[in-house]
Order: sequence, then C-alpha cells, then structure tokens
Amino acid sequence: MKKILGLIAGLLLMQEASSQTLNVATYNLRLNTAGDGINAWPNRKEEVKKLIRYHEFDIFGTQEGFAGQLKDLVEMPEYTYTGVGRDDGKEAGEHSAIVYRKDKFKLLEHGDFWLSQTPDKPSKGWDATCCNRICSWGKFKEIKSGKTFYFFSVHFDHQGVEARRQSGFLMVQKIKEIAKNTPAICVGDFNSTPDTEQIKIMQASLGDSYLVTKMPPYGPVGTFNGFKHDAPLKDRIDYIFVDKHFEVLKYAVLTDAYDNKYPSDHQPVVIKTVFK
Repeated sequence: MKKILGLIAGLLLMQEASSQTLNVATYNLRLNTAGDGINAWPNRKEEVKKLIRYHEFDIFGTQEGFAGQLKDLVEMPEYTYTGVGRDDGKEAGEHSAIVYRKDKFKLLEHGDFWLSQTPDKPSKGWDATCCNRICSWGKFKEIKSGKTFYFFSVHFDHQGVEARRQSGFLMVQKIKEIAKNTPAICVGDFNSTPDTEQIKIMQASLGDSYLVTKMPPYGPVGTFNGFKHDAPLKDRIDYIFVDKHFEVLKYAVLTDAYDNKYPSDHQPVVIKTVFK
C-alpha cells in the first residue's frame, strides 16, 4: 500500500511540475546613448529592473542593449544572460540577448546568427544599410520539470524592406534547423506590423501569442512609444511566437511608467505560458 501511495504521490508531483507556468517576455531596452537626455539609460535602468522583478519575468529576450546594459540587468543576482554583440560576435554593438532566471533554467546550448546571406558571421543582409542584425538563441532545461526548449531573441532591420522580408524566411528556416522537434519560442522587435509578409511568414510557422492567448490580450495593441507618454500605441511591432508545444494562457503589453515616463521607448510584451 505504501508503494502504491508513493507512486500516486509521485505522479501528482510530476503532473504539478509539468504544468509549471513560464512568464516569457520581450523587451527592447533602447541602447545607452547620452542623446536621450532625461531618458538616457543611467536615468532609467533601475526602473527597468524594478519592472522585470515586479512582473516576475522568468525568461525574456532583449533588443538594442549594449554589454554594459546587460551587465546592469544581471546585477539582479537571480538573473544571467546569453548572447553576443552584433558587431563582432563578442561584446561590441547591440545585443539580442536572452536574460533568464538561474534558479529556474539551465542553459544547455547557445548560439547566434546574423540576419544576412552569410548568417555565420557578423554581416549586413540584403538592403540593410545601417547595421548588422543578430539573433541569439539558447537551449534551456526547466529545472523543476526537466523539460527542454529553445528560445530565440531577434531584432529585424528598421530600414531595409527586403531585409525584413528575407529575415522572416531565415528565422523560420533557422528555428526548424536548430530546434527541430524540440519546443521553441521566438521573441523580438520585428520592426514590422502584422500585415507584413514577414510576420505572416512567422505566423504560418508559429503561434502569434496575441492571437492564440486563452485570455483576451491586455493593454494597448501598439508596442512602440518613442518615450512619449501620450503615444497612440497602435502599431504592434514586438512579438512573442510559440510553437505547438505551448499553450498561451495570458498576453499583455505593459504600460508601467514612472514620473510620467516610460522605462524604454518600447513597451515590454509578456505572456504566461505552459507546456501542453
């Protein structure tokens, strides 16, 4: 009888562990530039950290952050990150890093690729003229349940129309190539509204959290504010995509502010999701 009761208890614990929810987010941090004046990173970095902690982000993709900004974030001792700079594949330039809770996930593998015709090295793609664009990814194990998944964080070009379109194809190809049949999440600033071909390409391969959430989306539709507290927030350009292995329970665009200022020029997007 004790063995049977022990087995039942074990099964219940396994069921509880397998249903653990994940708070997943994407957050364009806005690069650290003195030109932002009152909104420059040193004036808002603590507000960004407070927001992350208050909303209990478990794992999130960042965009635009320099290495120093990411090091500021992981001053919160529960977090660490993976990802490299887009300029040299080391620390130079903006990152599309993945920040995650050390007590909740173990990083098993990681890598990076560039949004270009030569994705294995720092490079510009197609009609992009300003910047290299990078995607960073990691394979993670959720420690409590033992489940593994891949997480991709990306930032599409802001000028090149063809670069954004081709980046959609490349992302779908790379996610299939890297993750194969393992569960996968892709987040980022796609600099693209839902009517564009690149977003439709992503939606054809992965679930758009905004569309598949069980609870109706919370907050404004738009995700870019330009540091204007009265921004209309109509255009959705930041996304969280999940594959068939995940169920999205909740979706929100957060509008947290301090002194009538936003912590970044993008709103963070956050979902609560669970493995199916």
